[in-house]
Amino acid sequence: MPMPLWWGHVNKRVFNPLTLARGKSPVLIHVGRVSGATYHTPLDAHPVAGGYLFVLVYGSRSDWVRNVLAAESARLSVDGKEVELTSPRVVGRDEAFRALPQEVTRPPKVLRITEFLRMDLAAGQGRTAPAP
Repeated sequence: MPMPLWWGHVNKRVFNPLTLARGKSPVLIHVGRVSGATYHTPLDAHPVAGGYLFVLVYGSRSDWVRNVLAAESARLSVDGKEVELTSPRVVGRDEAFRALPQEVTRPPKVLRITEFLRMDLAAGQGRTAPAP
């Protein structure tokens, strides 16, 4: 796992609320797999052909990732719009890098990030990026 989970807990309690208050970052809206509560998680959302790609800085064991995988869907608030996302799946570095447009900066190798979450736009939501 690239970043320790304890840092993710600090991020969730301290930095995420500050980011949400600014209102400029993409926000993933998902439902807790145990609590049923609705959560708002600020993330980098990279548009790819037919959906979005998320860098799993804390790996696939993060609560938000497990919530999305369990629910098999989420909503993304980005650029003043909200889109429905479905079919979440963890993909490896090679597949993620092929899907990302060339101009998107890749995570530094020193972070050892090997997992990414890819989600598709729900039917009828259009396309986010041209096919590679």
